[in-house]
Amino acid sequence: MDQIVIRGGQRLKGRIPISGAKNAALTLLPCALLTDEPLTLRNLPRLADVDGFGHLLNQLGCSTTIEGSRPEDFGRVMTARTTTLTSTVAPYDIVRKMRASILVLGPLLARAGEATVSLPGGCAIGNRPIDLHLKALEAFGAEIELASGYVKASAPGGGRLPGGKFTFPVVSVGATENALMAAVLAKGTCVLENAAREPEIVDLCNCLVAMGAHIDGIGTETLTIEGVDRLHGATYRVMADRIEAGSYACAAVITEGDVELVGAKADEMDATLAALRQAGATVEETKGGIRVAMSGRAEPVTLSTAPYPGFATDMQAQFMAMATLGKGASLFTETIFENRYMHVPELARMGCDIDVRGRSAVVRGVDQLVGAPVMATDLRASMSLIIAGLAAQGTTEVNRVYHLDRGYERLEEKLQAVGADIERISAG
Repeated sequence: MDQIVIRGGQRLKGRIPISGAKNAALTLLPCALLTDEPLTLRNLPRLADVDGFGHLLNQLGCSTTIEGSRPEDFGRVMTARTTTLTSTVAPYDIVRKMRASILVLGPLLARAGEATVSLPGGCAIGNRPIDLHLKALEAFGAEIELASGYVKASAPGGGRLPGGKFTFPVVSVGATENALMAAVLAKGTCVLENAAREPEIVDLCNCLVAMGAHIDGIGTETLTIEGVDRLHGATYRVMADRIEAGSYACAAVITEGDVELVGAKADEMDATLAALRQAGATVEETKGGIRVAMSGRAEPVTLSTAPYPGFATDMQAQFMAMATLGKGASLFTETIFENRYMHVPELARMGCDIDVRGRSAVVRGVDQLVGAPVMATDLRASMSLIIAGLAAQGTTEVNRVYHLDRGYERLEEKLQAVGADIERISAG
């Protein structure tokens, strides 16, 4: 496997282009199953998960083409067209590798009146059942069957869902996305209450509206979807990745750097930017994005993860790494996933002082970190090790970098451009 090697201690300074959002891209791609016309997505990030999802779409009868993008460019333009569904089965060998694959369930059910999807895999960061996905679809009139590791969903008579109303007992991003895509072709009206409000949900709604869907309440916790007979094609630009932007902001703070996150949108990152300011960073909007600068060691932070607009669970590991060289003790509470501190033992190998107690973790700032061989356990944990390595004395070797390739487009190139001493060592 490839390895990323970092020789720490370099101050980051310059401009970092922020790619299209992984979490948005993986939600927009299955929209191509909802119409027989082309869906063109611009600013699509070059990521392993995006490639994997494209392969899954191909298995279902969707043709995908890449155009107008040179290998040295960031982002791609993909046109996906599902003239005819050749299958309504998403098989285990693909779905097990990527949890987002479950998002073909709603579109297949809406378009074909049936769908059979393997139970998903993905990062091992805790128990993430899909019961809310299924309950929402049932509320819209679907019949659900679980057998042999697969979910089989069908509409009455194999036709269109009749519609209905569902209130999420807890906020679920993935279930909101699946339910939205199932609802847009329903016979009647579908209502989702206590729906997720993440910017990626807004991005999905805007794309569906561009394809002809009728959705009211976009950006609120109540979404009302009036089903339409058909959707048409569209051209849509994937939103900037707020998690990538936040990750590089943490890297700037821990190295006492000064970077401009080009393309980042401040109004989609309120909680992250507030946490950076709590740490003592200078944060300001620029014409092209967001500038983050730091002088001296970070102030202690107290952060608790929560659904949007709260502090994102996908930013917890990066802020924890940033806090390891802070002035005092920072407190983190993880409320979303019960097993999202797997990066802590690896950070400890670099000299971090972190005490985990249940869902809380106390990070006591140390005077220095020391480079060490470390192993990534999941996507965001991988980035926390990169951030720590950028500020550590000596050499840090990050293994299992395939996790990083799932969510960060050409990370080492972007960091090299702002002064990091970082390189990828290819296996074999």
